[in-house]
Amino acid sequence: MTTCWPSGPPAIGATAELSRTIGPDDIELFTQISGDRNPLHYDLAAAQASRFGEIVVQGGLTSAILNAVVAECLPGPGSVFLNVNWDFKAPVRPGDVITGRVEILEARTDKPVTKIRTTVTRGDGTVALDGTAVCYTMAIAAGHAHDNRA
Repeated sequence: MTTCWPSGPPAIGATAELSRTIGPDDIELFTQISGDRNPLHYDLAAAQASRFGEIVVQGGLTSAILNAVVAECLPGPGSVFLNVNWDFKAPVRPGDVITGRVEILEARTDKPVTKIRTTVTRGDGTVALDGTAVCYTMAIAAGHAHDNRA
């Protein structure tokens, strides 16, 4: 066991996933955060005239579920992305259930860095996002999750 991974590095091949339904309010909330007002997210006529054929959610909203998987599950609390390499393969639409999944590909022993495979899959089995990421996992004190002190 090394000091950079107090509980030992995550096992190669370990996986974790989370699912959620994307609602119309999610598009608006993401727009408030990002400022992305692309008509493909709001204008039904413009979206129907596009290759997507209907409203699609922002790519950042699609990939956001991976932030949750990484921070909440694997590698776990204290983890942040250092690098991402994502291909957006298919659109996500309001009402879609998406599942973000990560798999540990590499775990360094000299520092708390992991390389992970990342996917976001729609409920119909279509892969919407595929790629890899590198994460750094900081040791954090217990009991401070969701601490919103101003």
